[in-house]
Amino acid sequence: MKAGKFALSLAVGALAWMSTNALAEDYPSRTVTIVVPFSPGGPGDLTARYLAQKLQAALGQPFVIENRAGANGVLAAVAAARAKPDGYTLMQISSSHTANESLIPNRGYELMRDFEPVASLNYTELAMEVTNKLPVKTVPELIQYAKANPGKLNYASSGNGSSYHLAGEQFKSMADVEITHVPYKNASTARSDLIGGQVDLMFDALPSSLELIRGGKLRAIATTAKARSSVLPDVPTLAETLPGFENTIFIGLMAPKGTPVAIIDKLHDAINQVLSTPESKEFWRLQGARPMLMTREEYTRFLNEDIAKLAKIIKASGVRID
Repeated sequence: MKAGKFALSLAVGALAWMSTNALAEDYPSRTVTIVVPFSPGGPGDLTARYLAQKLQAALGQPFVIENRAGANGVLAAVAAARAKPDGYTLMQISSSHTANESLIPNRGYELMRDFEPVASLNYTELAMEVTNKLPVKTVPELIQYAKANPGKLNYASSGNGSSYHLAGEQFKSMADVEITHVPYKNASTARSDLIGGQVDLMFDALPSSLELIRGGKLRAIATTAKARSSVLPDVPTLAETLPGFENTIFIGLMAPKGTPVAIIDKLHDAINQVLSTPESKEFWRLQGARPMLMTREEYTRFLNEDIAKLAKIIKASGVRID
């Protein structure tokens, strides 16, 4: 009897395996939606649209973008978490989502509980930018000025708890300076006020401000990755002044929990093939972004580590969004 039950269990398992793999072979058979937590036109949206175009070519079905901006990425995540876990709804995430695990207690979802990691996409360093009206040209000069004028300087961000806000708080802590945070509703308004001199400095995604820096409208005094940027090689990293400083924004893809592993693996392999092409590397290099080629295991570990790292910054700064 026990042997019969064991054989039956093996048979059921084999049928399930064959069914799942057959499903993956047929996937996708219709349009796939990528829920994007950004408004159209920004770097995150452009990344999603580029990927959708390449996946459509590789897998033979349309991949369309559904923009759901707002609430630091929560609106998009809640919508995607409620979707049927069949591989036809995917969610783009960013550093905001790993930060939200500590920032926003009542989100309605948990990232690593309600989603499956599919693939990492790319990352970009931030640029530390100052208005041309500020009489500093280097990070040491900025720190010296801030210490000589405590509370006089301010920095803009795209809102409380945003990646730009957390980068500012990390800088304040590591440099031991007093600089006032000025939250805006979006990065473009903050950027405009920085150009006009209404605020003193800002951490901003490099793809968003690269042309402003090159055009002399803003002064970049540092970037925030471990190594210098390939598109701004003459600008030092913050770590050259504050050893250990690193703050980048990543973008990745997730699927609702319960999505068949075979489908996730198929998507992961297709995405990594896209990321590996010289065309993709050059596309993102010109924007100041770099591909993130990882296995699913590496991507999962990265997400957990990023959640823990940002939790420390958030706890130290006292930032919270209710």
